[in-house]
Parts: sequence; structure tokens; C-alpha cells
Amino acid sequence: MSDTSEEIIQPGDEFERRPVPEGARKGHGKFWGMYAGEHAAGTEFMIGPLFLLAGVALKDIFLGLLIGNLLAVLSWRFLCAPIAVQARMTLYYQLEKIAGSGLVKLYNLANGILFCFLAGAMITVSATAVGIPFNIPMPGVEDVLPSNAAFVVITLLVGAVIAVVAARGYDTVARFANVAAPWMVLVFLSCGLVALHQLGAANWEGLNAIWNESIITAQGGEAKSTMGFWSVLLFAWFCNAAMHIGMADLSVFRYAKKASAGWATTAGMFVGHYMAWIAAAFMLAAQIKATGDSNPVPGPMAANVAGLAGIICVIVAGWTTANPTIYRAGLAFQAMIPGSKRTTMTLVAGILATVAGIFPAFAWKLLGFVGLYGTILAPMGAIIFADWHLSGRMGFQKFYAERINSPINVIVLLAWLCPVAIALYFIKFQGIATWFCILPCWVACGILHVVLSKLLQKKVA
Repeated sequence: MSDTSEEIIQPGDEFERRPVPEGARKGHGKFWGMYAGEHAAGTEFMIGPLFLLAGVALKDIFLGLLIGNLLAVLSWRFLCAPIAVQARMTLYYQLEKIAGSGLVKLYNLANGILFCFLAGAMITVSATAVGIPFNIPMPGVEDVLPSNAAFVVITLLVGAVIAVVAARGYDTVARFANVAAPWMVLVFLSCGLVALHQLGAANWEGLNAIWNESIITAQGGEAKSTMGFWSVLLFAWFCNAAMHIGMADLSVFRYAKKASAGWATTAGMFVGHYMAWIAAAFMLAAQIKATGDSNPVPGPMAANVAGLAGIICVIVAGWTTANPTIYRAGLAFQAMIPGSKRTTMTLVAGILATVAGIFPAFAWKLLGFVGLYGTILAPMGAIIFADWHLSGRMGFQKFYAERINSPINVIVLLAWLCPVAIALYFIKFQGIATWFCILPCWVACGILHVVLSKLLQKKVA
């Protein structure tokens, strides 16, 4: 494998099936902007308010998010980024060497579709703001289907623009995030401060009392909590589990010069998943206090506290999440079809995401969706981790599917599906929250891969 600075780099080359050469690597600044833009973005307008609707205590939000987001940063920095800068391959190409092309197609299908659903939720978020100047009725939190034809048209237009930008490749995605991120961060902070002022709390006790009153109003007179401290901590850690412990961001950090670029995720976690989630939660609390309306539709909610700037922020925020998500989905679909073009597959992903965006249920059920997404996909990262770090130490062969030229590595299939099937059973029939299942599933998957590899692999020269 050539990895030299003399390697010729063609314009638009995304290095989908070879390591990223030295001349194409990026400095840390590219990653700080991208992660700040991606995670101080559309999902934040949804997740913060959903904490309020779930009845989470204010102290549990502040402390749970602090610890959970720190664990997420450490997962990117010490689990994902080191493998990325050593192998410099996309998740899909590296997994193909371990699991086989046939099994990776199944994984990529699941990965790409779930990415499209997530991007679709963000297209919905942007559409809720675009529709405000046109006085288009927005879907409510109970709506599964679109509420009117005008909302569908706006969603299609927003999705089309986002898909075209994502199809232009990593450089365009990163450039858009770097331009948008600083402004969006300031608007999120401003929205939170304005909402806090509107709540009128003079101290922590007053703020806590108003928060509890908001929960009672939102729940129709009840004060029921379905999430506590540990739920908030684990959700913050694992809402991006597929990206860090699941190794999807191997595809991003393969461009980094050093593994220390993994610290760039701090911008996303503490600006986005800490400050912006809390700011968005306060925005809903302010809306409830002012109008009694507990419907967490991002566009109107942001417009209530920041006017035009809030509307623009929601539009751009949905965009900066959907952009890299559709880019990742395009890579997943391209890996399924040898010889296909990344641009074409990214546009296909953009079309699927746009169709999903028409249905607001994906946005309103975001907490459960991202947990399910992590439960299914993150455990495959344990296989990559074990194969890369433990194969030599534990005496089994690295990149086994490539060695035996097999389209399906049965070892990987069993190690992945068995823990996931058990986790899905407990989620579906025992009512266990998804975020409690991700770490046990990941650990079990890694252990099974090591044990089964030791037992079933045949020596290949």
C-alpha cells in the first residue's frame, strides 16, 4: 500500500479503496470546525426539548451531560482516531477486509439507511424554519405523516440543496461546516441566554422551580420522569456511538495528520451536546411559560426567542448535520456496489433522506432512534478494534476475510448478530432503554470476535 507524498492525487478523489496519501491529509482546524458545525446543529434543537418532555431533573441534565460528553470525546480520541490515522481507510473498506464483501454489504445497507433516516430528521428540522415566513402550518409532536402539501414541497427543496452540497465531497462538507459553525454557536448561545432571561429566574432554586413547572405543564399536570442521571449520561456518551466506538468516523479521521485531531470532537460535544442541548431545553421552557405550548417544533421555538436569526440558525443547523450524514451514507452505499461513483451514491442517499424528512415522526422520536441506531451498528466497531489491536497479541489473524478470500466471515456474522439480537429482545420485550444496551453489546461483540477467531480461524499464509 502506497502512502507517500509523491502519490498523484486527482481532483475529487475521496480514496474510498486505498489509504489517504500524505498530500491529502488535513490539519486539526478542519476537524474542529466540522465537529462544531455537525454537533451544534439540527439535532440539538430536538434533543434538548425532549429532555424536558421526558421529565428529566435539571441537575441530572447538567451533570449527566458533563460526564457523558467527556466519555464520548475520550472514545473518539483513544478508540477511533488512532486506528483511523494508522490504517487511513474508510470504515467500509477496512471492515470489508475483516468481515468480507458480502457481510459488509448487509452492514452498509443498515448503516446507509439509518444514516438517511437521521439526515431526514434534520431536513425536517430545517423545513420547520423555512416554512415560517410563508405561514405554513408545522407538524406537531404527535404527527407521523406530513401535515400539509406545502410542508412536503419545502422539505423536498431543502433536501435537494443539502444532497447536492454533500455530493461534492468531503472538502465541501468540511468547508461549509467551518463557515457556518462559529455563527451558529453564537446564535445557540444567544437563544439560550434570551430564553433564560424570559424564564425570569433569579437563582438556581428559582430556575429549578420554573423547570419543574414546565414539566408539569408539558405532561398535562403530571411530573413523571422517564430518564434519570444514568440515562442522561449514557445517552450523551452513546448518542453518537456508531461514530466513535462504532468506528464510522474512521472515514473522517483517516484524513487527520495525527490522532490528536480526535480532541476536535470536544467542540461538538461541549458546544453542541452540552451548551446547545441545554439552550434548546430552555427555549422550550420559555415557550411553555409564555404560551403554554409544549410542542417542540424547532422553527417556531427558535423564532420566539431570536426572531429571524433563530429561523436562519435552524435552517443552517439542520443543514450542517444532514450534510456529513448524507456524505457518510453515500460512502456506505458506494461500498455495496463495486465500481459505483461516490457522487451518484451520495445523491441516492440524499433522495432517501429527503423522502424520510417528509415524515416528521423521525424527528420527534429522535431519542429512541439514535439509541437503536447505536445498538445495531456500534458493536461492529468492537470487531474492528479487536482485529486491529488484539489479533497479534491474542494469536488470531488480522483481515481474515481478505486472507481467505471469503465474501462472508461467519465469525464476524455471529459475533455481531448474537449480541445485537439479544439486545433488541430486551429493548422490545423487556422495555430496556436503548442507551443501556449499547456498551454491553459492544463488549460482548468484541469478546465473541476474539474467542471465535481463536477457535474457528484456519491458518493462512
